[in-house]
Amino acid sequence: MAENKKVLVIGGGISGLTTAVEAAEAGLEAYIVEKNPYLGGRVAQINKYFWKLCPPNCGLEIQFKRIKNNPRVTMYTLAEVESISGEEGNFDVKLKLNPRYVNDKCVGCDACAQACPSYRSNDFNFGMNKTKAAYLPFEQAFPFKYVIDGATCPKDCMKPCLEACKYAAIDLDMKPETISLKVGAVVLATGWNPYDMNKLDILGAGKMQNVITNMMLERLASVDGPTQGKIVRPSDGKEVKNIAFVQCAGSRDENHLKYCSYICCLASLKHAMYMREQYPDSKVRIFYIDIRTPGLYENRFYWKIKDDPNVIFTKGKVAGITEDAATKDVTVEVEDIYGAGKIKVTFDMVVLATGMELTTKGSKVGTDISYTPDGLVDDAALKKGIYAVGTLKSPADVARSVQDATGAVIKCIQSVNRR
Repeated sequence: MAENKKVLVIGGGISGLTTAVEAAEAGLEAYIVEKNPYLGGRVAQINKYFWKLCPPNCGLEIQFKRIKNNPRVTMYTLAEVESISGEEGNFDVKLKLNPRYVNDKCVGCDACAQACPSYRSNDFNFGMNKTKAAYLPFEQAFPFKYVIDGATCPKDCMKPCLEACKYAAIDLDMKPETISLKVGAVVLATGWNPYDMNKLDILGAGKMQNVITNMMLERLASVDGPTQGKIVRPSDGKEVKNIAFVQCAGSRDENHLKYCSYICCLASLKHAMYMREQYPDSKVRIFYIDIRTPGLYENRFYWKIKDDPNVIFTKGKVAGITEDAATKDVTVEVEDIYGAGKIKVTFDMVVLATGMELTTKGSKVGTDISYTPDGLVDDAALKKGIYAVGTLKSPADVARSVQDATGAVIKCIQSVNRR
């Protein structure tokens, strides 16, 4: 295939997967570069989509199957883009491939993990539990292949894994390597990170065990999460019967993220439903500035939850969160706008609806990035032939991200055909 008929997709989340698959099915060759040892991005960490509350794995499985069945798609995991040079239709790309220490002979038998003597913090579950240093990222990981975290292995730690594997799948001689590619277009699909809650001092984030983020709750509610789907307090494993959600935690704030993160309100409404379904006697309180429910059916979703007498909506800015040293209960102090005064309410646990922060702020993409005054990627300022998709340009849900990725494929086709 001509070099300029190839597309580099940086990021293997839902936007990147869609871009790569649609480009390949349109006749181009696509390379997916993903820094994690698996594809799927943030969607893989979600328990259920709003508004239908269906699991996301069904959608991911379809994309994974399309990739497996299409020889025009090549994927590189544990990979980073070192540099992108050249011009539209003729880009030179250098990739750094980090060692996995597990090759394609892996059958996912778990023998290496059982033999592994070391543990690591489970970043897939936001550090709420641990895995062995030899691990499968999550139950439906794609590629379905184990990985060894060399950073958490002391000297000779990997030898038990090597001896336990019956399939010669452990390769301790793997080293970082650099490869070069030539492509005609580049798509930035690196997605988003939850805003660092340690920066939210007045909300007790990072200091109190029972103040967590919305994505942490998503993992707690997941059957493959750290508690097998049981929503309990991190401090003592107690069932959560009285919970608060604090909206706009970092979003719409000149000191943090200037923009609205779009999905947070709907995510908290969904989480309220998780709570009410798991604990029918639970009480939920949502502290908000404004409730935003964009989409065709999402407003109905909002009214369904608002009609629940055990869910209370309080309009007001949270001024602070404190912790009882003995019980680890947390107290929220908030200005109640409609009540015309400040109130203090105590809860078992508080969930911060942290916003969406661009991954390009802290990871390599091999090219210069310009940002809008709000801190989002300025797509118009990117080099010709390089396109940003999904949440890089504007906070978005899964459906909008997929639509945007499909649109980017049309731009890629135009780029390679102009050459």
